[in-house]
Amino acid sequence: METRNKPTLVLGASPNPSRYSYLATLKLSEHGHTVYPIGNKNGKIGDFDILKSGHDQQQVHTVTLYLGEKHQKEWEDYILSLNPERIIFNPGAENQSLFVKASQKGIFCMEACTLVMLASGSF
Repeated sequence: METRNKPTLVLGASPNPSRYSYLATLKLSEHGHTVYPIGNKNGKIGDFDILKSGHDQQQVHTVTLYLGEKHQKEWEDYILSLNPERIIFNPGAENQSLFVKASQKGIFCMEACTLVMLASGSF
């Protein structure tokens, strides 16, 4: 299956192998996507260093959120400044305020699970 690289920022990345953000980072890479994991803890996910601050990458296609709403506030301006094509609000990361702000900027927003999307070929 041919896949178009969709550079993806994983916000809420964790070095804990039992966390969904950890699994999503690895699966995104396995599916041929460039991945930028950002989290609040130092560590690695496979060969990826977890970044603790915003990434300067201007070509982010997707932001996939693994942070709860109250922890997203400090990242909101950064997320919107990336002007990604879409934002995925994974289960537990739903945020109606950010959803509306991003949608008003023309960013496609969806409440979905990145891992399910990858497994079903709908990413």
